[in-house]
Amino acid sequence: MTRVLLIRHATTEATGTHLAGRAAGIGLDGQGRRQAQALAGRLAGLPIAAIYSSPLQRTLETAEPIARLLGRETIPCEDFLEIEFGEWTGRAIAGLEDDAAFRRFNAVRSRAPAAGGEYMLQAQARMVLGLEALRLRHPRQTVVVVGHGDPIKAAVAYYAGIPLDLFHRLEIDPASVSAIELGDDAVRILAVNDTGGAWA
Repeated sequence: MTRVLLIRHATTEATGTHLAGRAAGIGLDGQGRRQAQALAGRLAGLPIAAIYSSPLQRTLETAEPIARLLGRETIPCEDFLEIEFGEWTGRAIAGLEDDAAFRRFNAVRSRAPAAGGEYMLQAQARMVLGLEALRLRHPRQTVVVVGHGDPIKAAVAYYAGIPLDLFHRLEIDPASVSAIELGDDAVRILAVNDTGGAWA
């Protein structure tokens, strides 16, 4: 089986307050840089065959200390991009709370798109197809994928058999690791939202 370590990027100044989406130029803040360094230390010694990342700045910066410590290059992959939030990109979350489309997006993720953006189903399909491609490329190896909270949550929900409309029951914190093993005819979820290395 292929072991995939799904890592949410570390914190930025927008984390928890704004929908950064695919906006350029959003890097890690001071806390995020410390989180990324600590994360690299947690992964040291694991037999990681490859490191993949969403091509956005905050994910690449989270992957960089891991890649440096392990002596590997980070491979950008658009399959693991953040949701396309369209008109909501860069907006403050508090300023969207009275938007009926935003409320529906959060209430029924399986059927409601972001305004001018994509459906959660599209983001989930991207993630799962990307992970399945890694399963075929890296049989019996461990790989790292650095991505974004909601797409990681959607992938975990898919492999756990949880409907998208219930995926808010899962928590994916910044710099957390969710570990999944993917085989030809089996899936094992080893850890979800781990921030202390208990999955290793």
